[in-house]
Amino acid sequence: MKKILLICAGLLVIGGLTMISADGQKKPLTSGGNLAKATFAGGCFWCMEPPFEKLAGVREVISGYTGGRKVNPTYEEVSSGTTGHLESVEVVFDPSVISYDRLLDVFWKNIDPTDPGGQFVDRGGQYRSAIFYHSEEQKKLAETSKQKLAASGIFHKPIVTEIIPAATFYRAEDYHQDYYKKNPIRYKFYRFNSGRDQFLEKTWSGKVFETITSAEERRYMKPSKEELRKKLTRLQYKVTQEDGTEPAFSNEYADNKKEGIYVDIVSGEPLFSSLDKYDSGTGWPSFTKPLEPANIVEKQDRSWFMTRTEVRSKHGDSHLGHVFNDGPKPTGLRYCMNSASLRFIPKEDLEKEGYGEYKKLFEKNK
Repeated sequence: MKKILLICAGLLVIGGLTMISADGQKKPLTSGGNLAKATFAGGCFWCMEPPFEKLAGVREVISGYTGGRKVNPTYEEVSSGTTGHLESVEVVFDPSVISYDRLLDVFWKNIDPTDPGGQFVDRGGQYRSAIFYHSEEQKKLAETSKQKLAASGIFHKPIVTEIIPAATFYRAEDYHQDYYKKNPIRYKFYRFNSGRDQFLEKTWSGKVFETITSAEERRYMKPSKEELRKKLTRLQYKVTQEDGTEPAFSNEYADNKKEGIYVDIVSGEPLFSSLDKYDSGTGWPSFTKPLEPANIVEKQDRSWFMTRTEVRSKHGDSHLGHVFNDGPKPTGLRYCMNSASLRFIPKEDLEKEGYGEYKKLFEKNK
């Protein structure tokens, strides 16, 4: 279907395909700093770029082809299923900010790991799911996460996603890179008709699966109601536990311009960064994206005679606010939060507060 869509839209541009670098060698992972890479195949690479690109610590997501026989294959050759390659994404990330385990969690939640014949509307071996490991450690983590997923009971069919050694990765043609940004209407049309979102919503709605260590799970536990009544102010309790809303403008963080991160006042889980904060003019702290998308839960809210998307924290189950589609670029989103749901941690206090892994975000922003 994706190939047909490209033809109908007049987008088939003939262009040379190169490897990661012009001389035929793989592109170095570093340009100052210790970066790593992860490679995943989850069907249409248009759909696999967005989930990873929005994660803090991810530097770049590249659409391409890997696992096949032919050198420098074109999209036409790969999509025909004759080269043995899989449509894939290469994720360049900073391990000091985001773990490989976290990337695995995002991968599993964006595919159908039980389908051996492709992914959703795209059929054929070139669209099957796979994890290409770059080290023995990645192999071990991938195998463990696959076993945990199989044991979780979320899927009733066998998990058939392959875990195989990384092979030469060939960058796809330029018009495929960030397709969802360059052609949002055509991308949304394809994605809706692919059936991917419908499957993911049906599979994951109300379910939790994490390969992250149990120590992290314990770190962000929600206290009892009795403890919360002692810990929180009356307004904080009303907002987080009773889905309340604080007054606009007259709240703690609407005008906060300091650098740092915002965590859930209840559980302490990281939610947003000052790097993504902007003045929306609404009188509430607003962000273009979450710092940790995995800690954000979105639910339909039909209160007040309207339909909105409520935002809650995963571990604390705190009511945080709502997300709207009227934000600035690059996401077009406005996460409108209640200050009463948040606790701000300045960048200079991150280490002593136990959030030292986020210091690098602000060092790189200097």
